[in-house]
Amino acid sequence: MLQQNTPAPDFTLPDADMQSISLSQLRDSIVVLYFYPKDDTPGCTLEAIEFSDLEDEFIRHNALVIGISRDDCISHADFRDKHGLAVSLLSDMDGKVCQQYGVWQEKEKDGIRKMGIVRSTFVIDTAGMLRLAQYGVTAKGHAAEILNFIKSI
Repeated sequence: MLQQNTPAPDFTLPDADMQSISLSQLRDSIVVLYFYPKDDTPGCTLEAIEFSDLEDEFIRHNALVIGISRDDCISHADFRDKHGLAVSLLSDMDGKVCQQYGVWQEKEKDGIRKMGIVRSTFVIDTAGMLRLAQYGVTAKGHAAEILNFIKSI
């Protein structure tokens, strides 16, 4: 798992409109990178809506919010459009970025163990350093917690 005050792994992934986004291109802003298990599921929808609802506040604090899952670009576009999401959604279909960030882990649900994305959030400053690395977060209220953290730095 990644630790605070270490360089954030760089990556390039396609967004919901199939445009390539690289972390290194976003150095003018603080980047909130959140990993979530699956488009259009209850917790993931709640989290994405809460981040989207606070978009203006994040922008006021020079922060961009980006969600990453292993869903494809078409699924991301449908998810974004269905819920009117303002956050950028990136597709990590092969899971390489999930592995770089340590969010691809064994999970247990109903007694069944399988690999999946552990809901996690990273705050990356303009120098490309991790200011916050949180694994296993709860969706409800998480966006406001991250906004408060950004206000404190």
